[in-house]
Amino acid sequence: MANELTIPLLPCVDIDEMASFYEMLGFSVTYRQTKPNPYVAMRREDCNLHFYGMPGHVPEESHSTCVVIVEDTGPLYEAFAAGMRAVHKKVLIAGIPRMTRPRLRNDRYTGFVVVDPGGNWVRFSKAAQEPEAKTPLARAMENAARQADARGDERQALKILEGALKKADASEDVTEAEAFRDELIERITSSGQRPDA
Repeated sequence: MANELTIPLLPCVDIDEMASFYEMLGFSVTYRQTKPNPYVAMRREDCNLHFYGMPGHVPEESHSTCVVIVEDTGPLYEAFAAGMRAVHKKVLIAGIPRMTRPRLRNDRYTGFVVVDPGGNWVRFSKAAQEPEAKTPLARAMENAARQADARGDERQALKILEGALKKADASEDVTEAEAFRDELIERITSSGQRPDA
């Protein structure tokens, strides 16, 4: 088999809300229908995402996900972030919808996640693996990214990062780890929880 094209079909409450969200990220509507079933197809370059309206769908309880492999996650993240800033005046990092920053995970791939208004986790991953982490803090960052950005367990990620920051060597640059810790705290508190609970 060669030259196949696989397109995920993901659930949502409202196809118009999904279209607006993805248009903010630079996608275009390629197909839309309201009857007999709500359906919208979105495309950005070679990335196709399709959504169907599902009565009773609860975004916070969604288990839907897909992976989009890209050459480099950095420029794509920046384009998505610019779209969010243009509409919301900030990058949405907590709640639904939200987007994580590109981070190296312990599977050696750099990636970021867009959680859309339907609660679907669209995972953008760099095609090539990165070199192995050299320091305990770098390995902790990867583990924290796996917990928070892949599994949605911000509390466990925060524990990992806080432990690693306490043990960090004075020669290590902790700026990125501290920024990630602050983001995790914001994500936890925006969900109505206390970070230390």
